[in-house]
Amino acid sequence: MKPLSISIFHLPEDRAAKADPALIGTDEQHLTEIAACLEQSIAELTDRLAETRRAPGGGYQRALERDQEVHRLTARLRTLRRFGLDLVLGRIVPADADGPTYVGRIGLSDATGRHLVVDWRSPVAEPFFGATHADPMGLTSRRRYRWTRGRITDYWDEVFAWDDSIRRETLDDQSRFIASLGATRTDRMRDVLGTIQADQDAIIRADSRGALVVDGGPGTGKTVVALHRTAYLLYSDPRLGHHRGGVLFIGPSEPYLSYVADVLPSLGEEGVRTCTLRDLVAEGAAAVPESDPQVAALKAQTRMVDAIDRAVRFSEEPPDASTTIETDWGDVTVGPDEWAEAFEAPEAGTPHNEAREVIAAELVEIILRTTDLDAPEDQVRPALLRSRELRNTLHRAWPMLDAAEVVGDLWTVPTYLRWCAPWLSADDIARLHRADGKRWTVSDLPLLDAARHQVGDARAADRDRRRSATLAARRGEMNEVVEALIESDDSEMAVMSMLRGADLRNALDDESDTLTADPDVLVGAFAHVVVDEAQELTDAQWRMVLRRCPSRSVTVVGDRGQARHGFTESWTNRLRRVGFDQVRQASLRINYRTPVEIMEAAGPVIRAVLPDVTVPTSVRSTGRPVRRGTVAELDAVLDAWTAADPDGIGCVIGDPTFPGRPRIRSLSPETAKGLEFDLVVLVDTGRPAATIEQAVDRYVAMTRATQELVVLIDR
Repeated sequence: MKPLSISIFHLPEDRAAKADPALIGTDEQHLTEIAACLEQSIAELTDRLAETRRAPGGGYQRALERDQEVHRLTARLRTLRRFGLDLVLGRIVPADADGPTYVGRIGLSDATGRHLVVDWRSPVAEPFFGATHADPMGLTSRRRYRWTRGRITDYWDEVFAWDDSIRRETLDDQSRFIASLGATRTDRMRDVLGTIQADQDAIIRADSRGALVVDGGPGTGKTVVALHRTAYLLYSDPRLGHHRGGVLFIGPSEPYLSYVADVLPSLGEEGVRTCTLRDLVAEGAAAVPESDPQVAALKAQTRMVDAIDRAVRFSEEPPDASTTIETDWGDVTVGPDEWAEAFEAPEAGTPHNEAREVIAAELVEIILRTTDLDAPEDQVRPALLRSRELRNTLHRAWPMLDAAEVVGDLWTVPTYLRWCAPWLSADDIARLHRADGKRWTVSDLPLLDAARHQVGDARAADRDRRRSATLAARRGEMNEVVEALIESDDSEMAVMSMLRGADLRNALDDESDTLTADPDVLVGAFAHVVVDEAQELTDAQWRMVLRRCPSRSVTVVGDRGQARHGFTESWTNRLRRVGFDQVRQASLRINYRTPVEIMEAAGPVIRAVLPDVTVPTSVRSTGRPVRRGTVAELDAVLDAWTAADPDGIGCVIGDPTFPGRPRIRSLSPETAKGLEFDLVVLVDTGRPAATIEQAVDRYVAMTRATQELVVLIDR
């Protein structure tokens, strides 16, 4: 970054009074120092990164530490280069301080250790977001900047303690937040860190214990809160760091994940795993919607997840006859009691396929304890484990299972399903039956996930055996090297003889770099999970979430009024029923996105089917009423809008035949959830909603618009 040769402030003519040096001189000087510090920091980090990359790797540990340092330096450089000076959001002036404190996306200190910018997540920065006139949190004033292409094009002062030095021309009846709401949308979520409000900030900074529900209607900033809370927790909670569990963020759809993709990196967090529920299961990409609502409802029950447990246990029956095992030292007979004892050996929760090796090892221990074979134990044990008779019998009594086969058999073999789910009626079993058990639907995914959890990795045992064999071979080679070194040592103190000691010998034998397969990163466990649009999750899908978060530390974001299949119970009852014991709730009731004109049209749509739903209150108006017409006008509406607004983003919702245009997408109400557009054209039947699903879809579609809504009737 070159030294600044022009002013950091570039205020338009109608705000010339704000350019008075008495108002911005302190900021200009401080921001110039920040620019110089940024330039120096980037140069130093670039040099350190190059030096670290050139450093020799050495042993495994040194190579790992070098790679971690490269990753840390690269991430820091990327953050500094992403924003430059506009990482500064504004400043606060505490009553007990000599001068302002500047708040930014990251913290930045000069060479002497003086804080030039404090991280927005730090306790010092909390008043920047949380101060109100009712509770100024010790501030006398707060200033927020608006940046445009690296320069400040406007700023706003909010004064909590008036004095004669305050200049009225810097004050604005509309805060930067309200002013920014009318800005044109893009295909990515806008940067909104500088506009976080006090009610949202309180939720963002809440601790991570238990389940925190963030409940709010359209436009209340639920997604903003969820994303910023993710970044805040990673910064403030030592249990959630990337190398200590990390955070999983689950969104409702791929368009949603693309829309919010830039938010977390802009907050300095690039290691958060983001996915949809489909992504948690390998079959999710090809799964189709369940065509029969009754079948979907049956599969959504937690009892069907329990049926998977019974299905797996169906293949865990000890032999009821004796097994004879031939060895070089005589035959060994293993009776039903010994088999039953070995089958009890795996600890609760051990996956089925991985438990086989535990059973085999326990059976060998039982044989060694009860049978007198005239041979060394270290020869008998591997011979027994290799025994074909033992392996074949174990395979028949405890076969290796495939998760997809377990679930698929439920739908193709009625007697098997009846045994696994005895509570199902004959009609239910007939309804669930299908000829192709592996023609997966979305409703199958939680059951496939449960089966994989119960069954485990069929290849884990083979990998463990290969790893053990590799380590044994390496130890044998190491022993030969050590003995050769000792024999060739001609020093007076026979230094090499010290290698006979176990500690020194083990120091040479580093097991940590033995290759192992990487686990599926979405299996978990995670220290914290964030779920957006959580009102849509079924009981079985919640099991998928809980499986990945044993701590039950989750942020649940949703709106009961946007649940397509209804949501009659409270959040607390809902979550406790599926397995959460600590549930807190925070509500957002102010709609910052959707204009009053649109909410006045959308509110009655949802209240017609859900009279008690809370419709948020809008705080802004565009003066544009909702327009109505017929679908024949679609092209004309889009042509006129495209000509009038060359920068905005639009969407046609509800017309699957519309192919899309530049800047205008075509989505269903379901895939539009969580997104926002300048223009929304809703293609609708015009008839009153016959079901909750139809009403919710219409309500969701209408409330995606930030500027203009057009409803076209498809007659």
